[in-house]
Amino acid sequence: MIITLFVILYLAAWGYYTARLIKRSTHMLQLNAYRNERFWRWISANTDRTFLKRNYLLLIALVPFIFGSAFWALLLGVLLFGIQAYTMTEEQEKKKLVITARVKRLFVTITVLYVVITGVGLLLGTGEEATLLWVVLFTIVSTILSYLITMAANFINWPIENQINQYYFHDAEKVIKSMPNLEVVGITGSYGKTSTKHILETVLSSEFNVLMTPESYNTKMGVTRTVRSMLKPYHDIFIAEMGAKQENDIQEICELVHQKYGILTAIGEQHLETFKTLENIKQTKFELIETLPHEGTAFLNKDDQNIMSYPQRNKCRTIYYGIAASDLHYRAADIRYSSKGSHFTVYKYDGSAVDIETKLLGRHNIYNILAAIAMGAEKGISLEKIARAIKNVQPVEHRLELKKTTGNITIIDDSFNSNPVGSRMALEVLGQMPEQKILVTPGMIELGEKEYELNKALAEHAADVCDFVILVGKKQTKPLQDGLAAKGYPEDQFYVAAHLQDALDKMNEVAVKKSVVLLENDLPDTFNE
Repeated sequence: MIITLFVILYLAAWGYYTARLIKRSTHMLQLNAYRNERFWRWISANTDRTFLKRNYLLLIALVPFIFGSAFWALLLGVLLFGIQAYTMTEEQEKKKLVITARVKRLFVTITVLYVVITGVGLLLGTGEEATLLWVVLFTIVSTILSYLITMAANFINWPIENQINQYYFHDAEKVIKSMPNLEVVGITGSYGKTSTKHILETVLSSEFNVLMTPESYNTKMGVTRTVRSMLKPYHDIFIAEMGAKQENDIQEICELVHQKYGILTAIGEQHLETFKTLENIKQTKFELIETLPHEGTAFLNKDDQNIMSYPQRNKCRTIYYGIAASDLHYRAADIRYSSKGSHFTVYKYDGSAVDIETKLLGRHNIYNILAAIAMGAEKGISLEKIARAIKNVQPVEHRLELKKTTGNITIIDDSFNSNPVGSRMALEVLGQMPEQKILVTPGMIELGEKEYELNKALAEHAADVCDFVILVGKKQTKPLQDGLAAKGYPEDQFYVAAHLQDALDKMNEVAVKKSVVLLENDLPDTFNE
């Protein structure tokens, strides 16, 4: 009777602690888009977080079995699992685990796997003592391998999830087909697509009923979900942001929405871990343009060398916008910046022009606005009406968003998904500010073999602009530290913070006079050191 009681206590302590580990591992899987190949790369790069050294101490519970005592093994197991659960710290999460239907199904499969593991432990023994030895051994090992169990459950569920996703996808296709008069605008690019989407929605809404994909719903299933839950018969235009982390990601979305217009904002070195080469990125981004119908229109940033170096095969009507290139259909000129925003003039190919005032900062936002102006004008909206709409556009959250704070600090929040071109443009904006210039950054990620080189270059540029630099993460920012050293940047003018809160504390300490702080990138929870 006493053994049975302690078996129950042992399994309860084990289950509680392991469930907390499973929640963490599922959170990381979700942040890796439920893709096992990406999850495995993350596990391999973070073995100190996935195979916790403290968990190996649980194996001490096996020692009493050497002396034939199942009771003391169970008691020790209860104490060890209880201590582990009590001393387990809660990690600060920037984006919490979202308990979706998929996560619930994953939890069920994980639970079944753990039940099977425990059952196998029971079957392996012949007597009570031996049975408990195998149960304790299997439960401890399964706790140590909790991240691998989560990955296994995700693999088991993959066929089911694919079937569910295909059902939703086909249902979304029916919605699109039921609206023959709907016009779809696809937007993609290595950067600028979300800001362009918001600006374009404001412009087009001045004359049409418009729906855009919300937040960062730019994947195949994100667009599918938007169509199924939000697209209504009264909508005239649907703006679909299209993201990609591997080849054919854009094409899959295009097969759903059948876009008439395609806006390609820029192409750069991003997600190189999965794309491998810049040429693969170009080809994938151009899936939006190459799948346009004959009567469709492509809008291309002609100042972007990577866009212009790609041999476009689709001979549909193409509208070029930009600042410096020749033969542009829409050109921005006379650009002026201030702490209140940007001012410039847009010249259209028919000889007309309009002055633009906007709260948005940065040269890259000029390109985003130009794309929206070109699209709006081609839909017949007057330039004057477009200018009034743009004046009301608010900065997209965490994308060069100007934030006034109390005291000496003004923050330029550019913390969403930094990239080589965008970060350089953000530093250009910072450089135009008259106040003390402070940079806070953990650097850039998902740049493959070029990650060190590009982060070092970012630091070298920052050394020319900033009065003080705060780097977040001692290991993550090694390339930036090397870049500052290469430029001979004074050691008393930069600080390497252990984490974001440490960086913010240092920022407040440094800002003894009027200061502008650029927050460049905010790494996801998967990159916590």
